[in-house]
Amino acid sequence: MIVLGIESTCDETACAVVKDGIEILSNVVASQIDLHKEFGGVVPELACRRHIDLILPVIDQALKDSNCSFKEVDLIAVAHGPGLIGALLIGLNTAKALSLAKGIPFIGINHVEAHLYAALMSQKEEIPFPAIGVILSGGHTTLVYMKEIGEYELIGQTVDDAIGEAFDKVAKLLNLPYPGGPEIEKLALLGNSERFPLKSGQVKGLPLAFSFSGLKTAVLYTLKKHETFFDQDRADLAASFQTTAFEDVIKKTLAASQKYHTKSILFGGGVTNNKTLRQMFTEANKENYHLIWPSTGLSLDNAAMIAGLGYLKFKKQGHGDPIDLEPLTRIPF
Repeated sequence: MIVLGIESTCDETACAVVKDGIEILSNVVASQIDLHKEFGGVVPELACRRHIDLILPVIDQALKDSNCSFKEVDLIAVAHGPGLIGALLIGLNTAKALSLAKGIPFIGINHVEAHLYAALMSQKEEIPFPAIGVILSGGHTTLVYMKEIGEYELIGQTVDDAIGEAFDKVAKLLNLPYPGGPEIEKLALLGNSERFPLKSGQVKGLPLAFSFSGLKTAVLYTLKKHETFFDQDRADLAASFQTTAFEDVIKKTLAASQKYHTKSILFGGGVTNNKTLRQMFTEANKENYHLIWPSTGLSLDNAAMIAGLGYLKFKKQGHGDPIDLEPLTRIPF
């Protein structure tokens, strides 16, 4: 079964062709980093305009790279949330138009759920369930209990900034370019993570919830406290911030794994690209949970994960979605 996937939830315009939910025939991603770099974050209006310009060329390129035509496509899968409403509308309406014009069923996919499925796409061995799913990105910091693919229970999420958003904001405070995650990771390698005693946020009554707003503010106050801040000081602060944020994620993820008696931990989202995070998780994994990371090309927003999950959802559902399917800025687990 050949599935054409479309992803436009934020600032990547992406299309992919995937066979039987796992074999990636093409995976085209048009990034907008150049467009948003000067603003230090995504500007929704600009993102939508770029989506309009890119979405049809990206679809054409994905079909070309896969050596497929629309005649061979059995299903169109599209991210219909969560995300920026304008960006979602562009991807969803493109999928609907193609569905009507080509007579191909389409199906809406939860972008966050697809991030978890992305980790499975590069795995050759069967993954033991139940598992804890960890989504770490610019828009999401979420812990879910996974009975299997498609059966989830939300057990923890951020009450303010997502972890990737916090990295971007701290990078801006440190005069680092956007996107901030890779820049902080690079600078932190030169720093001493024990130099500045930062603390992660705790949410009263919600032990598995996250809060990064206070940590970000602590970085701001640390900068204001010192009249001069040299390159080594910036590196030390970057390392201290990164380590504190990751220790919080690791502690709560492992606590969730112990509480729910899971065997595996699945990771999704762009922040999971961070090598320091992976190393810290491996070192803290004393219980030898099966750690399942997405490959580099599948950790950031992409359409292969949308197409892959679309295949499974269509098989389970037995039919496509109605033409009046609406985009959703939020989709609860």
